[in-house]
Amino acid sequence: MSDLQSLLRELGGSRISELSQALGANEDQARSALAMGLPTILAALQRNAAKPGGAEALAGALDRDHDGSVLDDLASVFQGGRQSDGEGILRHALGDRRSSVEAAVSRESGLGSDQVSKLMAMLAPLVMGQLGKARRSGGAGAGNMADLLKREGAAVEQAGSNLGGLASLLDRDGDGSIADELGGIAKGLLGGMFKR
Repeated sequence: MSDLQSLLRELGGSRISELSQALGANEDQARSALAMGLPTILAALQRNAAKPGGAEALAGALDRDHDGSVLDDLASVFQGGRQSDGEGILRHALGDRRSSVEAAVSRESGLGSDQVSKLMAMLAPLVMGQLGKARRSGGAGAGNMADLLKREGAAVEQAGSNLGGLASLLDRDGDGSIADELGGIAKGLLGGMFKR
């Protein structure tokens, strides 16, 4: 199981009660939004890393700020302890697509827009922390960032997501189809990873 698969399973399983309480949502809504939010952030990072200089920039950010220690204190993240970090990561990763992505997650999960925004800001440093941890354990240099992202993406995709669809979705203008694609992604992950 990949690092991000493990994170997704932990957040959607043993930690879902804490996560849903932090969001002021029920567990099903939180799990549904999680199943869309985490793969979306990963897809955005993959897209950015594929741009000229993108892999080097991501490797530098992981080396400077994301050693994986955030994963040792999830309770602090749930309480908003990394909110500003998350906002910065999302600004860079999603750019002007953030509002349309969050609106689609809101529609599909039933969470309010403020709840989705809070969730995404929680997830962003966790995704970066997991990537930083994987980078250190695997010794991935900037040239291998694409391989690391591809490996993590393939594992999440195998669990029922469609990162290829997400990556292309993030490149599109808002055409109304984002909710359908995110809904399908969530259903695939909910059915694959979070079977009870």
